[in-house]
Amino acid sequence: MNPKKITAAYGSWQSPITSDLIVAGSISISGPVLHQGSTFWIESRPQEGGRNVLVRRDSAGKEVDINPAPFNIRTRVHEYGGGAYLLHEGVLYFSNFEDQQIYRSDCHDLSIRSHPKKLTETPHLRFANGCMDKHHKRMISVIEDHSETEQEAKNTLGSIDLDTGEVTQLAEGEDFYAAPTLSPDGKQLAWITWQHPNMPWDESQLWLGDIGAEGEILNERCIIKQTKVPIQQPQFSPENQLYYISDDSGWWRIYKYETVGEDVEIASKANAEFGVPHWVFGQTTYLFTDAKKILCVYGINNENFLARIDLKRNELKTLKTSYTSISGLCSDSDNIAYVGASPSHFSSVVVQNLQSLEIEELKSASELEIDSGYFSIPETIKFRTGKERGIDSKIENRMKSGTPYAHGFYYPPTNKTYQGLKHELPPLLVMLHGGPTGATSNALNLSKQYWTSRGVAVLDLNYRGSTGYGRHYRDLLLGNWGIVDVEDCVAACNYLIEKGLVDRERLAIRGGSAGGYTTLCALTFTDTFKAGASHFGVSDLEALAKDTHKFEARYLDSVVAPYPEGLDIYRARSPIHHVDQLNSACIFFQGLEDKVVPPNQAEMMVKALDEKGLPVAYVPFEGEQHGFRRAENIKRCLDLELYFYSKIFGFSTADQIEGIKIRNLSE
Repeated sequence: MNPKKITAAYGSWQSPITSDLIVAGSISISGPVLHQGSTFWIESRPQEGGRNVLVRRDSAGKEVDINPAPFNIRTRVHEYGGGAYLLHEGVLYFSNFEDQQIYRSDCHDLSIRSHPKKLTETPHLRFANGCMDKHHKRMISVIEDHSETEQEAKNTLGSIDLDTGEVTQLAEGEDFYAAPTLSPDGKQLAWITWQHPNMPWDESQLWLGDIGAEGEILNERCIIKQTKVPIQQPQFSPENQLYYISDDSGWWRIYKYETVGEDVEIASKANAEFGVPHWVFGQTTYLFTDAKKILCVYGINNENFLARIDLKRNELKTLKTSYTSISGLCSDSDNIAYVGASPSHFSSVVVQNLQSLEIEELKSASELEIDSGYFSIPETIKFRTGKERGIDSKIENRMKSGTPYAHGFYYPPTNKTYQGLKHELPPLLVMLHGGPTGATSNALNLSKQYWTSRGVAVLDLNYRGSTGYGRHYRDLLLGNWGIVDVEDCVAACNYLIEKGLVDRERLAIRGGSAGGYTTLCALTFTDTFKAGASHFGVSDLEALAKDTHKFEARYLDSVVAPYPEGLDIYRARSPIHHVDQLNSACIFFQGLEDKVVPPNQAEMMVKALDEKGLPVAYVPFEGEQHGFRRAENIKRCLDLELYFYSKIFGFSTADQIEGIKIRNLSE
């Protein structure tokens, strides 16, 4: 017999999922590797200031940290990094965050693991996405040169001598390089490039070169270059045949390169994505388990599936698994490993036998024992949007055509101990992913459950422009950022209101980076939301175009307009120029060392809202960059955002929160 639930106002429920619990009991897991009988992975630990630590687990189940403090495995190439470490014959090579140099550490003799040795002495260079060339005793890497401080960084392909650390340039001339991949016989190197103003998911090229006797690249040639077709993840089969992923069909699919005639599309599912946007280096969604088999991950509506491709029959077979989010594929002769998660399961390092398909979970992102009665299980929703919804938006020149639908995951308030007051509907918090060319999944995330377990409904939105729904859906944002994403936010709220699920008078919106921009646009250009939270969000598109890093320096050309030719559009869609239309409360969270969205973006908006007399709060963090990594700051963000909404929406929190001054709000 279930105990009777306590009736209390939505938002005021007591929850065991506290901010202290989240930061104390949670880590981020990525980059698994199977090497010499052990499994390795990266743990990002908020309790250690967000330090990235490589963990080794041997066959006996013993775990040990490979890089001791203060070493932090993280590269800043493209600012977003990824591909920061490489294991070869029991030796770890990694980029250290503080100085961006390559260090070497012996993983055989763990007694010396406290003394990684610096390999490179090039303070102006950064390294990422390395592959090993054992024939020439070197690592081939993407290199980013910051020696010319008054100019854009220079990106090239280069090599690092494993004995001396000497850096040699191999390929240059393109704006961006990624995914250097050496054939098993060591005779060929493949890589991808792209140029301004493209992002790698807009258009990129596949290159192939022969490796000379001295390690030089000979016969360097661009083998695939198509307008508006992005290439990613070149890989060689064990038989030295080149494969890659392209979305020439409108969906990211796997192809085999043919030197004569058209390339061969490998068995795939219709309307499924076998690739992901290249935000970070080292992402792997397919690999060879032998010469005739590929293991891959494909996604449908941002739910992932694990599959095996028989190349002889060109057939794809989906493998049974409970995970709906799968990333970081790797393999050895007997097993595969990846990071798997689901709506009821935290991200975990998973090892799966290739023959029996038996699964072993080695490490979870959270070891917390929380009753599932406090977890909200999301519903996948698809709703009509745009003009057909009749949205009362103040934005002009909205898109005239495109899909009438958008997507998201709806999380109802859930707490085994509480229920809402009679005749009361819960407040809604619309969550927006970054990018904007990104996506959210339905994987279990305590930062969402923090809200739902307190009685706040959550809608995690994949607005038009999100990945995971094919090229057409992704391209609907081109030229329309700040328009269609905002329309989808409003349409999502209308959809839930019409279903009687949320309170139309208590709608809030929040997002980070690009999601912060959409948040500020929704607060400025519509009357839908009463409150919002911008986490390192963009308020002035022109300022962003003039003051951001190389990787995204021309991003806005595609999603807004070319700059400066489109200056009028930039100003028309920048919330900072339209504060007169804003009548909602907002709290701003900002890292003071953010190079992607500098602090002045938030500070300009705070000043404007304050001058207008709107409720506003500003929370800057010393030492934080683009995204918060330190436990104390992650905790502070969660608690202060809850505190802010409680004051705006008029509910009391069960948590004891040290508040913050909200300007222009009478107590």
